[in-house]
Amino acid sequence: MDDTLTAEPGVSSDGRLVAFAASFRNQSVQCSISRDALERHFWLPAGANEARTLKAFADGHQRITAAVERRMLKKTGAPIVLSAADFADR
Repeated sequence: MDDTLTAEPGVSSDGRLVAFAASFRNQSVQCSISRDALERHFWLPAGANEARTLKAFADGHQRITAAVERRMLKKTGAPIVLSAADFADR
């Protein structure tokens, strides 16, 4: 897999998303993953602070990268917002 996360992730001002950029097959795309997805599938405790949220994101890096790749294969160039549904039954 030649997909890489290309920017430091950051938590949105409302705390509901972690935003990041990814590069796949010479295309860059803005991405985000919902806090709900991190809580349901990456062991983020409810009410966790920003540092813990970013740690859960980092710990789930491989699965998140794989989900971004799947989405980019379907439609390249469009911003990607990953939700809990992207990780169900995987």
